[in-house]
Amino acid sequence: MKKSLHAYKKDFLYHLEKFRGYSDLTLKSYDETLCEAFRFIEVQSSVIDLMPYRIYIAHLNAKTISKKLSAIRSFVLFLNDQGESLSLKADDSIKVPKTLPKPISDAHIKEALDAAPFQERLIVVMLYTLGLRISELATLKIDAISPQWVRVVGKGQKSRDVPMLEVTYKMIQEHLKEANAHTYLFENEEGHLSENSLRYLITKCFKRVGLKVTPHQLRHAYATELLNADARIADVSELLGHASMSTTQLYTKLGSALKMQNYLSAHPLCQDHEDG
Repeated sequence: MKKSLHAYKKDFLYHLEKFRGYSDLTLKSYDETLCEAFRFIEVQSSVIDLMPYRIYIAHLNAKTISKKLSAIRSFVLFLNDQGESLSLKADDSIKVPKTLPKPISDAHIKEALDAAPFQERLIVVMLYTLGLRISELATLKIDAISPQWVRVVGKGQKSRDVPMLEVTYKMIQEHLKEANAHTYLFENEEGHLSENSLRYLITKCFKRVGLKVTPHQLRHAYATELLNADARIADVSELLGHASMSTTQLYTKLGSALKMQNYLSAHPLCQDHEDG
């Protein structure tokens, strides 16, 4: 190899940050996984043997193992792009059961908004009415916002246009009158506000009403509300920036689960059965 694995790792993380737009949290996860894996994997000629590492992480749950292996695969693809000719041994994929996202109700969101100061309220409204990822909100530029649409740059630097509600646009204009922002909607002296700073404000917003809510739950709520109102799944998939419609289909299962839950709690025969 032209360089050591650790030297290539540094180049790989730089590539993910500058050219793929990965978040700080994701970069940290990749860094930790690769450092851990380097202690176990064996490089023989042009083959990287994952078996020793897979034995080490075998006690973890399937989702965690799958994420770690995915990080290593991405790293090896990067190595090959740099002129190394490497293949993976013991790279069998692992089946991960798909889980339904945990929703937060519209009523709970409105309750939190009623008690929140303006900046926190705007951040929550942006996520809930536009279905943004937290990384997309952090890097949202002012010139990407119009009265009817917002141009969102998502994973892999792919852009999409998302409809803007009038109430959201009015809040943005009010924010810009007071904020000293030049490039990004949420800005500080160093550039755009970090994802962690935005997460902290969201946590504060919901903590006042006794709730623990993540930014991704607000994105889930956006998708679920649209699908429950009979929006076309293909349209919702496009609005969310999903690479595959199968990801969006998780929300249709969620809608069915909620309908069943509401049915069981509302139908008199079900209630009689519970009372008995």
